[in-house]
Amino acid sequence: QVQLVESGGGLVQAGGSLRLSCAASVRTFSQYGMGWFRQAPGKEREFVSAIFWSGGSIYYTDYADSVKGRFTISRDNAKNTVYLEMSSLKAEDTAVYYCAADRGRVTHTARLIDYWGQGTQVTVSS
Repeated sequence: QVQLVESGGGLVQAGGSLRLSCAASVRTFSQYGMGWFRQAPGKEREFVSAIFWSGGSIYYTDYADSVKGRFTISRDNAKNTVYLEMSSLKAEDTAVYYCAADRGRVTHTARLIDYWGQGTQVTVSS
C-alpha cells in the first residue's frame, strides 16, 4: 500500500509560481513512477506530468502539452518526495492537483492509476 500526501497548493496571481510536493510512504519509492494529474470543476481528471525510472540512474520525464516549458517535475528518492514546480501560471491551470503513483511507468489514463493522494487546490487569479 502506498500513501501519498500533497502540499504546496494555494492562491497565486497569473504569471506567478508555485511548488507542489508529494510525500510517499513506501519502502521502494525509487522503483515507483510518480506523477501529477489535475481536475478542474466540471472536467475530467487529466494528466499533467510524470517521472519514472528508465534504467541506471536515469529518470524519464513526461509532460502534457499544455504545461511543457512551464512546469518541471523532479523527485528526491532520499526523501520519498516528488515535486512539481509550476511557473508562468495561467487561470486555466486552476484545479485540484493530485499526486499519483504506479509501479514502473505512470500512465496518462487516470482510471488506471494505482495510488492517489487527497489533492491540493491551486487557484490562479487573472
